[in-house]
Amino acid sequence: MHKNILVCLALILTAFLFSSFLLPLGKPTIWMIGDSTMAIKQPDKFPETGWGVAFAEAFNHQVTVDNRARNGRSTKSFISQGLWDEVAQGMKEGDYLFIQFGHNDEKIHKPSTGAAIDEFKKNLAFFVQQIRRVKGTPVLLSPIARRKFQNGVLVDTHGQYPGAVKQVADSLQVTFIDLTSASSQMLAQAGEESSKAFFLQLAPGEHENYPEGVIDNTHLNTHGARAVSDIVTSELKRMNDPLAAFLKN
Repeated sequence: MHKNILVCLALILTAFLFSSFLLPLGKPTIWMIGDSTMAIKQPDKFPETGWGVAFAEAFNHQVTVDNRARNGRSTKSFISQGLWDEVAQGMKEGDYLFIQFGHNDEKIHKPSTGAAIDEFKKNLAFFVQQIRRVKGTPVLLSPIARRKFQNGVLVDTHGQYPGAVKQVADSLQVTFIDLTSASSQMLAQAGEESSKAFFLQLAPGEHENYPEGVIDNTHLNTHGARAVSDIVTSELKRMNDPLAAFLKN
């Protein structure tokens, strides 16, 4: 009898130890770092909406989306202003880091913000290395397209920056989502007039936050934010990324 009890206890202990290896590391966090096109907005800026807001709403309760993107930030200023330190302190094994910069790095005439291509690539590589250091997963995204048409044709405004993101992704073997190309295709298909529907475009008196109206071809409205978020989630599904399992139906 005593021997049988010992055997049963040993089996229970073995099962417990084995199961401990199968337990998840905890709820993963998707950290988002980037600029105003991704960021959460203050109520007085509505209906301006960063696509990260819609992206967070696309996931179920099994993951946490922590959007740290901020208006006006570049890879350079995100680091120099201490915003990166806050993210780095919270990252843990199993987390994801979505990285989307470019709009403000291009502003090299602003010394505290602009980052030339080599510095831009160096900063992106730094973010990748830091999330990998805690055994997390980086995802690099090129900047969304601005709405700029000439003679009815959408024109590029980002120069070498989207290509630089891809170069870093290729060299470091990082998941890459080409938001520049995908959002450009979306705007081109919509056309010069209909593509206004994705951006912060309001007539005078149309919204209390913008009594004089606004014409903004960089920042998204709620419809545009959902459209860009859909591009990202569709890419995750297409690539069979593990995160796709946490998307709502």
